[in-house]
Amino acid sequence: MNTRNLVSKEMTAEKLLGNTEYQAICYGGYRANSREIQPTITEIKEDLRILSALNIKVLRTYNVHYEEVINLLKAITELKKADENFEMYVMLGAWIDCKNAWTNLQPIHNEESERNAIEIEEAVRLTNKYPEIIKIIAVGNEAMVKWATSYYVTPNIILKWVNHLQNLKKENKLPKQVWITSSDNFASWGGHTADYHVEDLNQLIKAVDYISMHTYPMHDTHYHPVFWGIKENELQLSEKEKVDATMIRARNYAINQYESVVSYMKSIGVNKPVHIGETGWATKSNEHYGNDGSKATDEYKSAFYYDLMREWSNKNNISCFYFEAFDENWKDAANPLGSENHFGLINLQSQAKYVLWKNVDQGTFKGLTRDGKPITKTYNGDEKALWMDVKTPNSVLKN
Repeated sequence: MNTRNLVSKEMTAEKLLGNTEYQAICYGGYRANSREIQPTITEIKEDLRILSALNIKVLRTYNVHYEEVINLLKAITELKKADENFEMYVMLGAWIDCKNAWTNLQPIHNEESERNAIEIEEAVRLTNKYPEIIKIIAVGNEAMVKWATSYYVTPNIILKWVNHLQNLKKENKLPKQVWITSSDNFASWGGHTADYHVEDLNQLIKAVDYISMHTYPMHDTHYHPVFWGIKENELQLSEKEKVDATMIRARNYAINQYESVVSYMKSIGVNKPVHIGETGWATKSNEHYGNDGSKATDEYKSAFYYDLMREWSNKNNISCFYFEAFDENWKDAANPLGSENHFGLINLQSQAKYVLWKNVDQGTFKGLTRDGKPITKTYNGDEKALWMDVKTPNSVLKN
């Protein structure tokens, strides 16, 4: 008997989540500046080999209405057939939005798009077809947070679909071990202001198998910069020490958001796992987060944040679906330097960013390519050149 295949069948979300041997990441394989050009199975296999070499074994996806997800599932299947030791699992996202989302009409947030039912039906079909790979279904991505003004839905809509999937499990129409969640901003899970503390949210917290919450200190360096700056007693530090201290505060800010969700969950009498569905730090920006704004984005700060979050989440047995594996420039195609295009650990030139330079040195990527190119270092590995782009925040914080 193939013991590795047996492991895949017996592996469950409960065993995966919080397991430091199964690191997680958010994945999109798009190379072009449009999602109309789908990544091929061959291209996705390149990505999977790279991620597997980094000990990443759980991928998060976002929707099922493009070929990308089917190609991903086929690519994993083919790699498993070729190598019995290959393991990769998927947290499958089903996109949810409101009526009139992404149209010229006024969004109706307490009514849903007709597309949602099709999305859920396809997520169910894929999960039943690939039960050895898909271990989690996430209903919606940042679908309840109110700043998503063009598409957000009220919690009752997410609750409806979570309950639907949970009922399918009871009826043996979905694998019983599949965990159901929604992946959303910490505020949407009750971790911020009281306007989110509605009964439908409470019922949703009770209905999901675990909470998948998002935290983005990088964005808040502009929108809520209570932690972003140099303290008065740090002014005599070196520039590197100033940056390091600031990034540690950013990490602590993320932990506080995580703990705020746990606190709200417990306040309504629930105690279940809470994992990080998204967090990340862009390496470039010509917007609020770049050198004309909060000076948050560069490869050093991004690498330090990644290491800090992995260290903390591993220590506390929390899965962290880091955003994201590879740069994708379709996200802000009209603005190449937009931060949304630069959250990856590896860029579109097949270069490992600073966070992975040590992996290049260690030979992690030996024999591996992306788009036919070997994985090399950004800045040609010149750390002095990298530091030319690292800016210290301007603001001075009270001690």
